[in-house]
Amino acid sequence: MARLEPIPSLDEAQLRFDAWLRNEKRMSPYTIRNYLAAMHAFAAWLEQQNLQDTWFSLNPRVLRDYTITLQTTLSRRTVHNRFSAIKRFFHYAMAQGWVSQHPCADLMLPKLPRKLPVYLTVNQMKELLQAPLALQQNGRIDSVVAWQDRAILELFYGGGFRISEVIQLTWGDVDLHEGVVRVIGKGNKERWCPVGKLCVHALQQYRAVRLERDGLGSFLFPGKRGGHLSARGVQARLKRYLREAGLPADISPHKLRHSYATHLLDAGADIRVVQELLGHVSLSTTQIYTHVTLERLRHAHRQAHPRAQQ
Repeated sequence: MARLEPIPSLDEAQLRFDAWLRNEKRMSPYTIRNYLAAMHAFAAWLEQQNLQDTWFSLNPRVLRDYTITLQTTLSRRTVHNRFSAIKRFFHYAMAQGWVSQHPCADLMLPKLPRKLPVYLTVNQMKELLQAPLALQQNGRIDSVVAWQDRAILELFYGGGFRISEVIQLTWGDVDLHEGVVRVIGKGNKERWCPVGKLCVHALQQYRAVRLERDGLGSFLFPGKRGGHLSARGVQARLKRYLREAGLPADISPHKLRHSYATHLLDAGADIRVVQELLGHVSLSTTQIYTHVTLERLRHAHRQAHPRAQQ
C-alpha cells in the first residue's frame, strides 16, 4: 500500500484515532474511553519491552507475546476487549497508509467461555419498577425524582434500551401518542421502538411533574450541571432501588436489557423482531437469549419429568 502521508508521532496518531472514532464512527463516549485506555496500556507495555519505536512496524509475534502477558492478569473477555481497540487502531492506520499490513490479521485470541445473560424474572422486574414510587410515598424522594426514575426503569425494561441511548433521549425523540421512542444506537443507527402503555404512563406522569416544577428542557433526563443525566448517576439510582426491592446488587442497566429480550422470547416473540428492537446488527448476537430460554426449559424438564433424572 502506498503511504498517503508521513507517519505521525504516536501521540498525534492517537489523537487522530480519537477524532475518527468520535466524528466518523460515532462511537459512544464509553467505548472511546475504553479504546483509548487499551491503546495507552499497549503503548506502556511496548515501552517496557523497549519496542516503542516499532509501533508502526510491529511483528505479529509481539502481539502474541502481549496476548500471553495480558492473560496472566486479565480475564479472557477483557483480553478480547483490549484487542478490539488495537485491531480497530491498526485498521485505521492501514487506511491512512501508516502501516502496510495489519499486524493482528492472523492473531489467535483465547476462546471465550459461553456465558448466559443474567436477567430478572417478571415478578422481580415488577418489584424493581415499584421501588421509586414506594420511596416517594415514604417521603424519601420527591415526585419529580420518583417519576423520572420510574420512567428510566420503564425505558430499560419496556424498550430494551442501552444506558447510553436512554440518557441521550430528548423530548423530541418521544411520541407519547403513538407509544414509540426514537433512539440512536451503536454506529449512529436510528431505530424506533414501541415501549408499551405502562412506560408511556410513566413518561406522561414524569412530564407533568417536571413541567410543573422546572419546565422542560431539551433532554428527557437533565443533569445538574446542564446536559443530560450521567450514566454513573443512573447506575447509582438503580443500585438504590435494587437495594430497596431486595434484589441482587450486581444487576446493571444492561441486565435489564437482558430481561427485556428474554421475556419477549419467553412469550413467543420472533427472534428477528427482537433483533430489530435491540438494534443488533447480527442475529447471532440476539441468539444468546434463546439459549437462556432453552436452559430454563431444560431445568423445568429436569425438575418435573419423572424420566428426566433416570
